[in-house]
Amino acid sequence: MTRTRITLAGLPLAATLLLSACSSSADIEADRQSESSNAGATQAVPVDTSPEQADRASTDEDAAAAALVPADVAADGKLTVGVVGAGDPPLAFLADDNSTVVGSEVDIASLVAESLGLQLELRNISWEQWPLSLQSGDIEAVFSNVGVNAQRLELFDFATYRQGIMAFTAVPDSSLSLTDPADIAGLTVAVGSGTNQERILLDWNSQNQAAGLAPATLDHYANAADALLAVQSGRVDAYLGPNPNAVYQQSKGSVAVVGTVNAGWPNTTYVAATTLKGNGLVDAVEAGLQHAFEDGSYADTLARWGLSDEAVDAPVVNPQVAS
Repeated sequence: MTRTRITLAGLPLAATLLLSACSSSADIEADRQSESSNAGATQAVPVDTSPEQADRASTDEDAAAAALVPADVAADGKLTVGVVGAGDPPLAFLADDNSTVVGSEVDIASLVAESLGLQLELRNISWEQWPLSLQSGDIEAVFSNVGVNAQRLELFDFATYRQGIMAFTAVPDSSLSLTDPADIAGLTVAVGSGTNQERILLDWNSQNQAAGLAPATLDHYANAADALLAVQSGRVDAYLGPNPNAVYQQSKGSVAVVGTVNAGWPNTTYVAATTLKGNGLVDAVEAGLQHAFEDGSYADTLARWGLSDEAVDAPVVNPQVAS
């Protein structure tokens, strides 16, 4: 398989949605070349869609971190990680073999596994699957843009590695500015079911109704590709989803970011590696992350995917959040 690189700036919407729906990189590259004259001024973000991922940052084993791995996890020499990889670039999406999950979340998981001296074994799961998959032991950790909140802390342990930021996207010429609850009154907003962003919108609706404002209509979508199609077709006014995906789409002109909100609104929260509560793995994951922070591979990974603005200074286990 040859290694193919694509540039996000200037890609047409059709190519964007094909990528989100996991078409081959050859098709994407052909679309890009045929539309190259439409390239905009937004800084491009290069994305490697090959399964080999030759440009992935790597690290070495850290003996102190490896010593923290629980015996039952270390026994098979693998770290089994769940990633929601159906099509949310740059976080996780399928490479041009239509089977290998790649993306920034995979790269962070890879750094942790290397730090712990373990082989990374990925499981491509749906968002709805990850809690039960952890509880059943089918996977040992989740690296998939999971935000820390009080409810999840009751069942899972967390080691933070990015700021939790959500973004509203709309059509490129939109006049919307969505930063406060009143801004969404009466709008139709696309959102994923069971996500932090859905919780935010429900809270905003409650606040608006208490103030005598019309609630927003929430239109639920299983993946970002479908939500973006809804935005582009005018079926919804905006979509609230992870900021990395929004930055990815805006970089080539398919949507505009019209507002951001922390995933823990009205408080601050973070994206974190997720493990089963009390099994001890989170301490090893934190140490593995810290090793990647210190040797620069963490920063290199975020820069590779255009996510440097979401970097944190250090990983934290189970940060305090409001109830």
